[in-house]
Amino acid sequence: MKSAYISIVGRPNVGKSTLLNAILGEKIAIVSKKPQTTRNRIMGVHTVGDTQFVFLDTPGIHTPRTDLGKYMVDAAKGAIGDADLAILVVEPHGSVGDIEQKILGRIRKCEIPAILVINKTDLSDAKKIGDTIASYAAEFDFSAVVPMSAKNGQGVDILLEEADKHTQEMPWLFPDDMITDQPDRQIAAEVIREKLLRTLDREVPHGTAVVIEEFLEEKNMLRIRANIFCEKESHKGIIIGHKGAALKLVGTKARTDLEEFFGCKVFLDLWVKVKENWRDNPTVVRNFGYRKD
Repeated sequence: MKSAYISIVGRPNVGKSTLLNAILGEKIAIVSKKPQTTRNRIMGVHTVGDTQFVFLDTPGIHTPRTDLGKYMVDAAKGAIGDADLAILVVEPHGSVGDIEQKILGRIRKCEIPAILVINKTDLSDAKKIGDTIASYAAEFDFSAVVPMSAKNGQGVDILLEEADKHTQEMPWLFPDDMITDQPDRQIAAEVIREKLLRTLDREVPHGTAVVIEEFLEEKNMLRIRANIFCEKESHKGIIIGHKGAALKLVGTKARTDLEEFFGCKVFLDLWVKVKENWRDNPTVVRNFGYRKD
């Protein structure tokens, strides 16, 4: 038996969660085009043959402006220190950004090997990709460089082959049929939040938090009641929409995904409440589930 803890790190919106989902062949991390979608450290377990990869998907590292942002950055940095290997995900922009420099500094400090993943190559060209490889090679001695398109699943097998070189002989820490340590309640809350991110515009989605108040397993059905918290009364009206249209759309999309994930009918009851400027309140941030422990 072999295993390794692997942190997936990078700036917001480079495709870290998409990569984790592609590796697992199952959607356990929410994705959207909006940055800072992932807020918690999410564990995904991929067991193949005698090898168990334990991946840690992390929030995008950025310059935080709120207590929630500070929590997210701390979670990402902590995941690097806990890992046997880091996967740095970047886009083929040619040069190394300031945020990536900080991430590489953290990797050096933790003295762990790293693989460079250049994602979204399907949206780029050979010159940009080549320039990106050269720029990062000059900054850090990566054990491997893997150009890929996580969205299309291209390059996943190559990445796993490279990651396997960093596994160690040790007993598996998780059952071979386990894919994540996320509780069902957290998965439900994240699915709902993803639909908010995909449905709403402007800053409103980033000011939302979803708290599951009721999660009841009945015969062939799940009954879920959730509170959606936003920061302003005006945001509440936007989330609900004209005659409840926006909230109904969020609920319909979330219920479809939840039924597919849990394999049963789902009764979803959504409520919208206001908690003024909650992202700047450390106590509320913790109460909403964003805890360092």
